[in-house]
Amino acid sequence: MFAAESHTSRHYIAIVGMACLCVLLGGPSFAAGAESLIIAGATYYEPGVSGPGWAWTDADHLELNGYAGEAIGAEGDLVLTLAGQNSVTESHAPDADITQCGMEVWGNLTLHGTGTLTATGSQCGIHVSQALVVDGCTVDAQADGADITDEAVAGVIAGDMAVRGGGRVVASGTGSGAGVRAYGVFLQDAGSGDGRAGCRLSVDASWLDAAGADGGIACAGGSLVSARFMTPAGGTFGAGCVVDASGAVAPHVVIEPDVATPPAGETDGDNVPGDSSSKSPADANPAAGELTTGPTANPALKPAATTTKTSTTVTKTTVAKTTKPKTATTTTATLPKTGENCWIAASAALFLLGTVLLVAVRRC
Repeated sequence: MFAAESHTSRHYIAIVGMACLCVLLGGPSFAAGAESLIIAGATYYEPGVSGPGWAWTDADHLELNGYAGEAIGAEGDLVLTLAGQNSVTESHAPDADITQCGMEVWGNLTLHGTGTLTATGSQCGIHVSQALVVDGCTVDAQADGADITDEAVAGVIAGDMAVRGGGRVVASGTGSGAGVRAYGVFLQDAGSGDGRAGCRLSVDASWLDAAGADGGIACAGGSLVSARFMTPAGGTFGAGCVVDASGAVAPHVVIEPDVATPPAGETDGDNVPGDSSSKSPADANPAAGELTTGPTANPALKPAATTTKTSTTVTKTTVAKTTKPKTATTTTATLPKTGENCWIAASAALFLLGTVLLVAVRRC
């Protein structure tokens, strides 16, 4: 009898052990979306919070409806639904976790909805370390270059950018400080070393108006689907910027829908994530497809590794961004985060341990 009870107890122990392993193996699945959100001067680490004009409903989803306030930042991928008129402005508080930008996301950012967003900052209106998708909404991003020196300023700074679903984007950058380079849209590889695989612009039956003294749009290439260059005349994607028919960098670029035929400015046909007109806001996820790699996963601005890309038309320098020093981690769009690697290794070890435990129980 004692042997039977001992045998049963061992089975209970094995079952409980395997259940624990299943929970541990399932741990990384909860890491999707933003890990933290900075909004209205406060930092939140769990969704389910809200305030005047905003609601963080789940890890990867933020809703704005009439929000007008300080900068918004997120660590990780974020989908932002816009309703009504919204505005975000760079925080000038000395202890602010976000500086120099109106909105900053260390990951991928999708903007969609029926509303509008105005984002203003000194270095950039919107900064996204990986891919920015504007799907059907209206965005106005401005950088005034105030107190900026020896850096690039732009309305939008991102890895890749796609405008689709009838979206409308106005982006402008200005600055008079020493060494300032001003762009409307500045797409950078963020030190990923992917070359032409990143830094690409896609416009699909949508509107984009970008202006900056050193280039309306700085990018390594792009494609237009049912859209065309209205300005400059004969515009095309150069090696480093949008250029006119003579090959000169265009300080003002206007792209508008053209339902007839693809424009002459379309190049090798490579697209950035989400440049298909068949996609809707319901599946507006910038993580689909190959994305460029961001410099860090920290929402606070901090220096990025400087890389110089030289072409016949323009020299691009990865934007250096300054703030309080924090520990930086490197992420890629195709690999899990460092924390997930630890989970996977630990889970694999525990799974093997559980298997050995079951074999031992059966032999007993």
